[in-house]
Parts: sequence; C-alpha cells; structure tokens
Amino acid sequence: MRRTVAAVLLLGLVAGCSGNAPTEQQGGQWSFKDDRGKEVTAPKRPERVVAQVSAAGALKDYGVNVVGTFGPLKRPDGSTDPEAGSIDPSQVTDITGPGYGEIDFEKFAALNADLVVAGYYPEVTGLWHLTAEFEEKVLKVAPTVGIGQSKIGLPDGIKRFRELAKSLGADTESAQVKADEEAFTKAADRLNAIGKKMTAANQKIQVVGADPKLFYVAVPARNPDLDWYTEELGLPLLTPDKPDTEGGGYFQSLSWENSGTYKEHVIMWDTRAHVLNPEKMKEGHPVFQALPAVQANRFVEWNAVAPLSHSSYAKIMNKLADQLEQVLAR
Repeated sequence: MRRTVAAVLLLGLVAGCSGNAPTEQQGGQWSFKDDRGKEVTAPKRPERVVAQVSAAGALKDYGVNVVGTFGPLKRPDGSTDPEAGSIDPSQVTDITGPGYGEIDFEKFAALNADLVVAGYYPEVTGLWHLTAEFEEKVLKVAPTVGIGQSKIGLPDGIKRFRELAKSLGADTESAQVKADEEAFTKAADRLNAIGKKMTAANQKIQVVGADPKLFYVAVPARNPDLDWYTEELGLPLLTPDKPDTEGGGYFQSLSWENSGTYKEHVIMWDTRAHVLNPEKMKEGHPVFQALPAVQANRFVEWNAVAPLSHSSYAKIMNKLADQLEQVLAR
C-alpha cells in the first residue's frame, strides 16, 4: 500500500489480540503477556514508561503517567494532537525522530526508561511509530510491550490497556475510572439510539480519508471503533464494495473522479492533521462537491487513532452523537 493516508491509517488505526492477564511473580519480578504473544518481563514493576502517544494517553486515563512519548504529540498551533488524548505535552519528553518510526535515541537513553509501550499491527513489522530497526535498539535498554490495534473490538482493546495499567500499579477500579466507564456506556447508548433512527430512515454514513491524489473509504470491520459502532451499536456505516487487496484491506482507494461512488447521507471524515479536511476535499474536486452530504454540509468527525480508554471514547462518542444529531436535522 502507498505511504499515503491509507498507509498511515494502517499504521495508525485501531487494537489487539491476546486476552492474557498480567502477573506479578515472586521476588518482585514483573511479567505481562502482550498481544504479540510475548511474555515481557522485568526484574521489578516498571516505573519509568515511555510510550507511543495514544498508548500513553490510554495509560494516563487509567492512572499511569509516562515520562516520554513518540508519535504525534502537538499540532503546529501548539495544541495537543488528538492522538495523544489527555497527555500534557509539557509533562513528557518527546523523543520522536525525524522519520516515521524513528526516535531520538539520545533523548530516549537519558530518560532511563524501564518499559516501552506501543500499538501493534500484525501487518507491519516493528511497533506503531517504532520501526523494527529502532525497536532492536530500544530492546538493549528496556523491554517493549505491543498492544494490538486491529482485529479486535473497541471494548477489548480498552480492556488490554486497563490490564496493562493495573499491572503497572494503577488503581483501575478507582471512582474516576468507574465514572469514565459509566460515561462510556451512556455515550454508547446515545449512538445506539441514533443508529436505530438512521436505519429506520434508510440512511447510512460513509467514513473517509483523503490526500491530494486519492480518496479513501474506510472498511468498518478493520477498525475497532468503527466495527463496534456497526456491529454492537447499530450505527449504519457503509462497507465499501471493493476494499484494497494490499495492506490488510482497511480501505477502498478511489480516484477523485470516482469519489462519488458512494452517495451516503452523512460523511464521517478522518480528523488527523495530515488528512485533507472537508474544505480541502472540496477544492478542485467537482465530483466530491456534488455529493448530497457535501451539498448539505453533513460532515461528522472520525477520531481514527484515539487512546483506547473509557475516558477517551466517552468524549469521542458524545461528540459524535452531538454532531450526528445536528447534521441529521438538516
């Protein structure tokens, strides 16, 4: 697959494989079986964790503060990148390197990390935002944990980060965590109610990303959040007819001349900084401009690579419900 929106989305979407619980062994040794099937061990429970940004955000939401991050942390305007969730950039050291999957090894070494956590995709060697080459260097300093980002439902992905946080000493049954879990359930109920109304009205949503050359329609089943929205909450998301055969089938890639292939009632667009926003999609693309959803300005946001936590997705689902209620009134 091209290293475009589709390639980056493959490297950056959605979680996990194994349901193995962490263990604390005799003598203080720490152990956790990650979603690559690796039994990750350390002489004692890790205390200085470095993590890929969305993993860092998920861990923070369950009470684990990391010392460093890699991946998109801040946007050009200085605001926190949505991929980092609740992370305060001023409270962590950004060790992101100049190229994709690279880190500043000097900064990393200075952090004295005893664990590195990142997302994991079976289709890609290495970890999310950490190439296999750089992971080998990291392993000489600290063990790595990979938490799956595909072929799993959203609640299962969230569960894995909660388990990891618990193994790192966090109180994952705190009043705040329980409140976040309740908010998550209520937000899911809102989407379920909206899904029933849309289905009754024979309305669908297509989920898209775009770059200057190509238009991409996401395959819900390949993304934990979208799959769960569809299969469990009943949100009527379009499944494209011809997913790409390369790269895991996360999208159907279309030329801009064919961006009108699907004419669904609502368009959900990938909000990441490197992906074209709706206004940019319109520029010079008359076929896209002619779509009924575009004409009526029925756009809602897709936070494609948000931290997998109850807190994170309670906010995301409530925002999505608010936006859907607004655009469906048009």
